[in-house]
Amino acid sequence: MPLVSIILPTYNRLDYLRQSLGSAVNQAYKNIEILVSDNASSQNPELIINDFADPRIKFYRQSKNVGAFANVMGTFQKAQGKYVACLLDDDLWEPNYLSQMVPVLEANPEAVLAFCDHYMMNEDGQINGSKTEECSRFYGRKTLEEGLYQPFYELALISQAVSPAFSAVMRRNAIDWDAIPPQVGLIWDTYLAYLYSVTEKPAYYVPARLTRCREHGGTITQQSGSRNLDMKLSKAEDNIFCHQTYLADPRLAAIHPYLKKCLASHLTTYGIALMRKKESKKARSYFWRSLQIVPQPKTITALCLSLMPAGVASKF
Repeated sequence: MPLVSIILPTYNRLDYLRQSLGSAVNQAYKNIEILVSDNASSQNPELIINDFADPRIKFYRQSKNVGAFANVMGTFQKAQGKYVACLLDDDLWEPNYLSQMVPVLEANPEAVLAFCDHYMMNEDGQINGSKTEECSRFYGRKTLEEGLYQPFYELALISQAVSPAFSAVMRRNAIDWDAIPPQVGLIWDTYLAYLYSVTEKPAYYVPARLTRCREHGGTITQQSGSRNLDMKLSKAEDNIFCHQTYLADPRLAAIHPYLKKCLASHLTTYGIALMRKKESKKARSYFWRSLQIVPQPKTITALCLSLMPAGVASKF
């Protein structure tokens, strides 16, 4: 039973944190360390940590908000286990998650990670059956058979079936944690999937729903919509950096056409967010870059709108 390091970053989610931490403490697999890192929340969660009275929990608290990336990566770097697994503070694990995933990796020493399917739940923790099925199909896990996959960069970057944020157990020493650039930002989970996929070693899929992803208004996905333009810009900027990195990697040559389309889309998304902030002139440079990579009707339309008066263009 090798040691598994559970990475649990948290920020201003005390109620969810208690549930998330509980699902880690109650794992059937017992040889774990739980590294909880609080990113300077307005209310110190230490009392919640102390309530569990579990010596396997190690609590860290940032003296100031260092951003999601630094909080997460700094915690990964503190891990001592043979394996690492991330559990976000608003998600949950089934009690048998690690007890099913770790033996798979022990039985397949060539595999760099194991990943599984997950449930979708609402903010109250109730499983949404239809949303769960929709996600399984969308991420390509509905028909994915159990076993080893090599190469798995398509699963990591195209279907995004591999989710290091909450549904993957990874060999800690398979990648260099100190070499992950901070420009990855909010896309750190997909970037981890990329790094593992280009090790030229396989991933193992366990066709079971062993984790639960919570949907609520405070998630990055929700906040990076039109309601929060700064978050939208930040996420698009992170995606631009990541996709430029993927395209510079010759090991991903087979999927470069797909990655180019993604990069063009993210450039367009960034430009549209700038237009909504009435920065049409700056937005046009992103539209032109996007069109030079892969021309798309949406980008052409956005470019035309950017030539209109800023007050008019922002309404669209």
